[in-house]
Amino acid sequence: MTVGKDVRYPTLILSFNSLNQEKYYLYLIIITINLQSQLFKLNYKIKNCSKNVVNCMQTDNLELKKLVYLYLMNYAKSQPDMAIMAVNSFVKDCEDPNPLIRALAVRTMGCIRVDKITEYLCEPLRKCLKDEDPYVRKTAAVCVAKLHDINAQMVEDQGFLDSLRDLIADSNPMVVANAVAALSEISESHPNSNLLDLNPQNINKLLTALNECTEWGQIFILDCLSNYNPKDEREAQSICERVTPRLSHANSAVVLSAVKVLMKFLELLPKDSDYYNTLLKKLSPPLVTLLSGEPEVQYVALRNINLIVQKRPEILKQEIKVFFVKYNDPIYVKLEKLDIMIRLASQANIAQVLAELKEYATEVDVDFVRKAVRAIGRCAIKVEQSAERCVSTLLDLIQTKVNYVVQEAIVVIRDIFRKYPNKYESIIATLCENLDSLDEPDARAAMIWIVGEYAERIDNADELLESFLEGFHDESTQVQLTLLTAIVKLFLKKPSETQELVQKVLSLATQDSDNPDLRDRGYIYWRLLSTDPVTAKEVVLSEKPLISEETDLIEPTLLDELICHIGSLASVYHKPPSAFVEGSHGVHRKHLPVQHSSIDTGESPVSGGPAAAMDQPHVIPSQGDLLGDLLNLDLGPPVNVPQVSSMQMGAVDLLGGGLDSLLGGDLGGGVGGSPAVGQNFIPSSVPSTFAPSPTPAPAAAVSSGLNDLFELSTGMAITTGGYIAPKAVWLPAVKAKGLEISGTFSRRQGHMYMDMTFTNKALQHMTDFAVQFNKNSFGMIPTSPLPIHTPLMPSQSIEASLPLNTIGPVMKMDPLNNLQVKTHTLAQWGKRQVFLATWKDIPNENELQYQIKECHLNADTVSGKLQNNNIYTIAKRNVEGQDMLYQSLKLTNGIWILAELRIQPGNPNYTLSLKCRAPEVSQYVYQMYDAVLKN
Repeated sequence: MTVGKDVRYPTLILSFNSLNQEKYYLYLIIITINLQSQLFKLNYKIKNCSKNVVNCMQTDNLELKKLVYLYLMNYAKSQPDMAIMAVNSFVKDCEDPNPLIRALAVRTMGCIRVDKITEYLCEPLRKCLKDEDPYVRKTAAVCVAKLHDINAQMVEDQGFLDSLRDLIADSNPMVVANAVAALSEISESHPNSNLLDLNPQNINKLLTALNECTEWGQIFILDCLSNYNPKDEREAQSICERVTPRLSHANSAVVLSAVKVLMKFLELLPKDSDYYNTLLKKLSPPLVTLLSGEPEVQYVALRNINLIVQKRPEILKQEIKVFFVKYNDPIYVKLEKLDIMIRLASQANIAQVLAELKEYATEVDVDFVRKAVRAIGRCAIKVEQSAERCVSTLLDLIQTKVNYVVQEAIVVIRDIFRKYPNKYESIIATLCENLDSLDEPDARAAMIWIVGEYAERIDNADELLESFLEGFHDESTQVQLTLLTAIVKLFLKKPSETQELVQKVLSLATQDSDNPDLRDRGYIYWRLLSTDPVTAKEVVLSEKPLISEETDLIEPTLLDELICHIGSLASVYHKPPSAFVEGSHGVHRKHLPVQHSSIDTGESPVSGGPAAAMDQPHVIPSQGDLLGDLLNLDLGPPVNVPQVSSMQMGAVDLLGGGLDSLLGGDLGGGVGGSPAVGQNFIPSSVPSTFAPSPTPAPAAAVSSGLNDLFELSTGMAITTGGYIAPKAVWLPAVKAKGLEISGTFSRRQGHMYMDMTFTNKALQHMTDFAVQFNKNSFGMIPTSPLPIHTPLMPSQSIEASLPLNTIGPVMKMDPLNNLQVKTHTLAQWGKRQVFLATWKDIPNENELQYQIKECHLNADTVSGKLQNNNIYTIAKRNVEGQDMLYQSLKLTNGIWILAELRIQPGNPNYTLSLKCRAPEVSQYVYQMYDAVLKN
């Protein structure tokens, strides 16, 4: 047959006349589909073929109908007239006695995306949604979701959404599952609507259907359950009990969906309950079982386990051997296992972990070996007791002289030096022996940093750094910057011996370099050294903050959101859906539920009822205990932040004089600076979080308002008397161990305030109140510490007004007016708990005892004198006639010291026991005690 622009095939049709009707239709459709699929690519058309195919819909043969429907789904979009011809047949088939044909017709209707025929399909679809056969009903439910994607308004007007909600109560579990799936898909495009209308009655129906539907139906229902917020912990526990059997399902997707539900509802269970601990134990075996599947399944499971371990490491803390690498694991599985091993590493299992990592460091895969060496360093930083063993392991690896192992080990040792300064410097000589073999920028920069940081302990430090200086312009920017700083450090430590060397590096950095970062740093160092060497020494040789292994953890807010997406692509990418799904359609943020009541937390639920619509924000505490960590509270007095006008800042030259001669000309203007920052408040480890209801932000959150827009605020009195919402209870006492906080926002004299009332409804008095704002949409932060300086006694209330401004860090929140504030307080018995736990945590070898002689004071007088000198008494008790004072103090460099002072009435000699993580300061603390008590 010759193919032309117009192909007619009546001859082909006539050749089948000898066949019976059934075979005639079958061959006709097969030939038409095959022929048109080939010619369609070449833009050819077969005249009249569509009409013949549509006529074939009249057959009673189910297989023929499937072929016809397949043809219609493929070519309806390009030939809409053909779809219109088939409308009557669709309507007729929707009333066929055979339920398979009815379901086939309604499924095909949903797949034909032609606007012209959608209005004709409403009535057949409505009948199928109420069909007596469950197979037809479940197919119709999915069809509603497809039709909604084509014409959402029509679906709403025709009442199909209400019909879908009715199907949730259907007697057939598969109908329920498909109805849930359809409503979930539709609700993604309407994130603020409550299409599913989840309530205890509907949840019970879903849980009943969960046991009987197929595995994919179970996934739909479990995903729906994860979006439900139980009204109390009893309901949460009941749901968890009915979901737990899904953990033993053979399908890994069902298991992960069940894990997601349980991880979310764990937030609502009290951590000290037996069921909470039992549930944690039940979560471990199914996660371990997922690692016995194919490598691809293992990888997805490991990515999800990584999130779970960061949120609740106790689930898998006993299963670390499961994550030991196998020889035949793909590299992507090996790397994920390695990461989880480090997250689960603890003092109890560190010996096993280090033995494994040392074995991995001898593998042939270079990337894996590097990761293994880096993991040894992370173990040293995470588990302090293992640091010495880790350093010994790294030295053994350096002795292997394998180039990439040596270089990675030096990078890791640099980090260990930063974590434990002045502790392992004896190995520097071994590191210097390998200096010539370093050719990677990271390793060279690490070695240069070590030499510069400990230059006073290395006799030939100047020679070593000068050897790097020979190829200065060939080095990477990272190495150049590190080398510049290291030589300046060396000069400040040995000025008489290295003057020429520092002049050389400054000249190379400023005059011969095109890199602006390097040039700017060189100029700053040159100005500091030439004008004020003492200040230069304070700046360059200042104490560095200790590094932490936790720097690679996912930010808590993002982690909570990813936990809500366990089993999806978001949990594999470790990114929220909005980061990789184009457009905003179908993407909305999810959050873990907040706890309603718990013994050790102060959380209250997010109100979803009418109360949430109030203008006044509601205080919602976050996870954790209201009792703060004593060692993280800054007990110093508030520091006033000076206000510097723009004119004053513009006239300040931070670099002083002398730069003109360095550059050979005038720079043309002063360098502006920012005002000094006061003491940083370190939040306690157990915060409570404030969050407003989803209403517009208060007017005070907008900096300066319209006045500043028109420059009217300067020198102009701002009228007062604006509306101030009445105080609302932000933190109920039953949710926060007896502390009740109510408050409102106000604006007075052009300034914003958070007006609060603190009421102690507990039996213990409370002290040391503090707040900290998280990042928010308007940059709101307090301008001073919370003005509560006296203990809050039982049944007493204190009014506090906290001034606010809008110069803090800004981060867009969802909703936009979401404001999270951490509040901290200590009850007296809470202090004792923290003191005791910290005392036990500090090694016994760090405890030192001293005698304070000839001191004739009683215990109360001693406590008062020491408190006047910022040494605080945590507890007092009498043991066998001795008065025991338990005290704490904090040095200006952040070191905390715990003390036990024994006073025997009538005995002028006191026994002082001191414990801290830096025992070398204990001698000086003892001298301070002696001087204070005897003065």
